[in-house]
Amino acid sequence: MDLERAIYSRRSVRSYTDEAIDQATLRKLIDAAVQAPSAVNEQPWSFAVITDRALLGRICAKSKAHLLRGAAGRKIPESFRGRLEDPAFDIFYDAPALIVISSVDRGRWAVENCALAAQNLMLAACGEGLGSCWIGFAQIWLTSRAGKAALGLPTSYLPVAPIIVGRPAAPAAAVPRKEPRIRWIAP
Repeated sequence: MDLERAIYSRRSVRSYTDEAIDQATLRKLIDAAVQAPSAVNEQPWSFAVITDRALLGRICAKSKAHLLRGAAGRKIPESFRGRLEDPAFDIFYDAPALIVISSVDRGRWAVENCALAAQNLMLAACGEGLGSCWIGFAQIWLTSRAGKAALGLPTSYLPVAPIIVGRPAAPAAAVPRKEPRIRWIAP
């Protein structure tokens, strides 16, 4: 798939088949992710790849409970509360793999560096015919001491981008894009 087609066709997928994604394909996505630019070329990322369904279930349950408790003083929108309280709701949408991109340090550009790698990973997944989605519901708990321990990460790491990957159960619908706000500044 060419780059322009990937950019214009990539969607956040929230419905997956149960087909496992092989390690070679997941590695290919990570290899694309590390081609991203990073501040001062630090390349400070680390990748935790979770394909263990039981562990995905535990992370899901812990993340939902953490959000419902008002994690870090954050109030969750009421529109999310019903889904998070539903024991059947899987924040990972039954995807067979979760790739968590973390920064190995908490430098000034940690989040930006990992976000750039995440975009490359998601575009590469689209190019492979796979779906992906950044799972914000998992982010806060994964940054906790318990979340890092579940991923086997050192406490100094900063988990930034939890990305699910899998074979889409159906094509994701196109989402209309708003007209960009552009302010041209020229001589």
